[in-house]
Amino acid sequence: MNELKIKGVYRHFKGDYYLVEDIAFNSETQEKYVAYRQLYGENKLYVRPYDMFLSEVDHEKYPNEKQKYRFELQDIKRTGLNYKA
Repeated sequence: MNELKIKGVYRHFKGDYYLVEDIAFNSETQEKYVAYRQLYGENKLYVRPYDMFLSEVDHEKYPNEKQKYRFELQDIKRTGLNYKA
């Protein structure tokens, strides 16, 4: 199963990257959402239902897509640069 990592960088199957900011809950229904920020353009903040965020790509609709999940966690390595304040 696909798991969620807060502050993780995810790649959407269409190619863009997003930072998962946190989990949010609807105050009326308690439905669980993922709050995530685009890492391009205006850096907009979005919410999407938790289960949808972690769902698999619809391979009937996108038969040539190789990515398994709608959003996949990326393994981002440090650059090796050290900054001193």
